[in-house]
Amino acid sequence: MIELNLFIFIMMFISGCLSYSFKRKHLLSMLLSLEFLVLSLFILLVVNLAYYEFELFFSMIFLTFSVCEGALGLSILVSMIRTHGNDYFQSFNIL
Repeated sequence: MIELNLFIFIMMFISGCLSYSFKRKHLLSMLLSLEFLVLSLFILLVVNLAYYEFELFFSMIFLTFSVCEGALGLSILVSMIRTHGNDYFQSFNIL
């Protein structure tokens, strides 16, 4: 049963990586793909920690860092929309 769960979570991670690499024109879709990757890693972490009967305290630390990452991404998205009007990467010059 654990092999099936591992396969499902690995497929979730791979599909998140593929969607992240294919949807690279919009910042919002990239942020959603990153959150999907973090969610799949969190589920995999919780399942593995519960399987080996370890403490789940590390999962709370992981959730804290993922929330900080999400807040930072949203703040970058808001500042980009305020300055440029959209979330296309091709609409602004990096230099």
